[in-house]
Amino acid sequence: MNSRTLPVPDGLDGMRVDAGLAKLLGLSRTVIAALAESGDVSLDGRAAGKSDRLTAGAWLEITLPEPEREGEPAPAIEVPGLKIVHEDDDIVVVDKPVGVAAHPSPGWTGTTVIGGLAAAGVRVSTSGAAERQGVVHRLDVGTTGVMVVAKSEHAYTVLKRAFKERTVEKGYHALVQGHPDPSAGTIDAPIDRHPKHDYKFAVVAGGRPSVTHYETLEAFRAASLVDVRLETGRTHQIRVHFAALRHPCVGDLAYGADPTLAKRLGMTRQWLHARRLAFHHPSDGQWVEFTSEYPDDLRRALDRLAAES
Repeated sequence: MNSRTLPVPDGLDGMRVDAGLAKLLGLSRTVIAALAESGDVSLDGRAAGKSDRLTAGAWLEITLPEPEREGEPAPAIEVPGLKIVHEDDDIVVVDKPVGVAAHPSPGWTGTTVIGGLAAAGVRVSTSGAAERQGVVHRLDVGTTGVMVVAKSEHAYTVLKRAFKERTVEKGYHALVQGHPDPSAGTIDAPIDRHPKHDYKFAVVAGGRPSVTHYETLEAFRAASLVDVRLETGRTHQIRVHFAALRHPCVGDLAYGADPTLAKRLGMTRQWLHARRLAFHHPSDGQWVEFTSEYPDDLRRALDRLAAES
């Protein structure tokens, strides 16, 4: 996504958002209206609707979609271990197993959440690119836990806006090497592509604002179990932030974890689990909350640490 920030020109003063921005950016009014509906247009820091009026000099921020690429819908392939936690007319909440991507992407040949839902006969929203239909947020392939997918077009719009406006509560548990000091705190450090390795991310000056809150739940001799709450949702955010503190997630070799410790605990991926997800239901606005228990590999690692301590 490409975010642009600029002042509203004098010539657009008083025009509707959809008409004025279509003129300014060379896009159709339909596209601008859809961006506004998804919460991707703001004026002076406040979300703007398509029929709101522009004011000369107001600061406009708009997030433009990437150029459309040809994509294929996810193939309907059964995903062992994919559990449906909740389903209604608007949403489906799943417990994602390790080794499964949220949706197809270049170079990925494994199973996906969207493909698994299709195989289970669950129809999702048609909003979004063909390969990402219904996807409003993602978990890494190596991260397990709770994830919501939109089934209706209305739910897709409402949930995309909720994630963008940070009204969704995302809680993770992570097992990190050593003992963070302080034992509870906030990591506020910008994240962007790694300057030398484009397959991963890093704390980079001038990167996108990224905020992670954490609290230590249990300290073992070699590692600490932490409860993590994300204020922003950058790619690899938890992994990057704790690696920057020199407390990488156990087993996360891409971000500097100790391979000896990972082997001793039987970890073949990062110890990171999406434990809790809570949001206003898109149909009636009621607050709903979903949780996920630790999968076997994460539980075994904790048991081995406890036995060593």
